[in-house]
Amino acid sequence: MNQLLLANASVVNEGQVVEQDILIIGDRIARLGSGAVPAGAEVIDLKGQHVLPGIIDDQVHFREPGLTHKADIESESRAAIAGGVTSYFDMPNNTPPCVDRAGLVSKKAIAAGKSFANYGFYLGATNTNLDEIKAATADDACGIKVFMGASTGDMLVDDEHTLEGIFEHATLPIVTHCENSPMIWEAERLAKEKYGDAVPMSEHPHIRSAEACFRSSSLAVELARRYGTRLHVLHLTTARELELFSAGPIEGKQITVEVCAHHLWFDESDYERLGTKIKCNPAIKTREDRDALRKAVADDVIDIIATDHAPHTLEEKARDYFQAPAGLPLVQHFLGMMLELSREGHFSLEQVVEKAAHNPARRFRIIDRGFIREGYFADLAVVDLEAEETVSSETLLYKCGWSPLQDTTLRSKVLMTILGGEVVFRDGRVTDRPRGQALQFGEASK
Repeated sequence: MNQLLLANASVVNEGQVVEQDILIIGDRIARLGSGAVPAGAEVIDLKGQHVLPGIIDDQVHFREPGLTHKADIESESRAAIAGGVTSYFDMPNNTPPCVDRAGLVSKKAIAAGKSFANYGFYLGATNTNLDEIKAATADDACGIKVFMGASTGDMLVDDEHTLEGIFEHATLPIVTHCENSPMIWEAERLAKEKYGDAVPMSEHPHIRSAEACFRSSSLAVELARRYGTRLHVLHLTTARELELFSAGPIEGKQITVEVCAHHLWFDESDYERLGTKIKCNPAIKTREDRDALRKAVADDVIDIIATDHAPHTLEEKARDYFQAPAGLPLVQHFLGMMLELSREGHFSLEQVVEKAAHNPARRFRIIDRGFIREGYFADLAVVDLEAEETVSSETLLYKCGWSPLQDTTLRSKVLMTILGGEVVFRDGRVTDRPRGQALQFGEASK
């Protein structure tokens, strides 16, 4: 059985930074603090480097099955591990879409042999699969994904009766993409009328407007309150929407909200420099919106930070406004981005850990992960808060081969990732054997 002692660690966990050792036996944390070193244990002296719980990214698109020319579970989970992300939840808009329990079984079978990180999968909602949603349990999926916006074609749920049925009957958490489709379609029509085929990227936050977001997110919140639903609103982008959510710890919240790394990092001025590389849905909006979102993280209005990692090829991204797909790859440098924003004073290091590890585990009731606790799985990220790393094509592990952060220097670096007690990333290299496991979730009534 593997035995590993991380000595002289600065452990960032549950609102504190504590100098202590971490003893790992097998795949679990056996002891926090000083004590005898077991015979034969490997000892790694961290010399004060910071140890965080492995990051849990509750929103990724790893593109498998069906879109593997962009990405696949093996390539993107390898990139995740290199960035200290030890667990992820993958979205259902694959080809074919994952909208029944058979699809979930199939995706788990794919991941079982090739995922470098731990995994969970969402069941996608449609206008016609309410019976599957009613039957789904925590053994099947991490949650139910409802696209309440014009983003994924056939997976758009726009039937009012169906929406009410989903919010009334789902026992798993509902996660929503909130944009009002009719408002977006009308804005697209007006943009085409004004610009023809040459719509500039600067129009994106106006086409996918703050009002379109608010109209949809307020509907989701109203339905959740009406039916007592566990609702998690994904990728918030506007200051106005923040009024729908309450400040405070996540425990006891029926309705929670998330922000994504790119909406904390970029603003609409970046369209001139990056164009369609930062086209995403919902859109990156104003600097005022970005700054309000940063403050909402610090004020505990926003509960979770994720990536919405969504790779496309550069050839696809080079198309014009309406043809270029939405989404960008971020999972490899997600933690580095958040550590940079913490360094700049927008929120604390302890809050990064809370929003990107503790709270995803709490919200989705992940069993024995997300914290550095005795008896929990040893999923850990070791970071150097003083080592610079410049994002370059040579070190990117995404299948698509690019990042909107290209040539950006981050002033922190992931040194090591530990998954289930095994060192799986060290000295810039991910180990060759995938070790990811299916996440387990606690059952709960509504």
